[in-house]
Amino acid sequence: MTDQNPNAYPPAAPAYAPYPAQKSGTNVLAIIALVGAFVFPLAGVICGHIALGQIKRTGESGRGLAIAGLVIGYVYIAFVVLFTVLTIVFAASAGYSSSSY
Repeated sequence: MTDQNPNAYPPAAPAYAPYPAQKSGTNVLAIIALVGAFVFPLAGVICGHIALGQIKRTGESGRGLAIAGLVIGYVYIAFVVLFTVLTIVFAASAGYSSSSY
């Protein structure tokens, strides 16, 4: 005969693993990158690169915001550079054509 009591409780169920830690939310620099890309594009580009590094390291959300800030910032900077170059070229060509007698 065994030493087990038939009236004893069944063995306890195994403990379950706790839920994984929740992500701490959206990365603040990712939001700043998106907003900054419209106001000051260089700030959007810088904050976007920093935010991507932080998101990779911490697992926060906001990767899309950071990428959008980078894209908008780079496109805005490209348009400003292109406009500046075209303005200089146009001004130089207009100056040469008016000075010829």
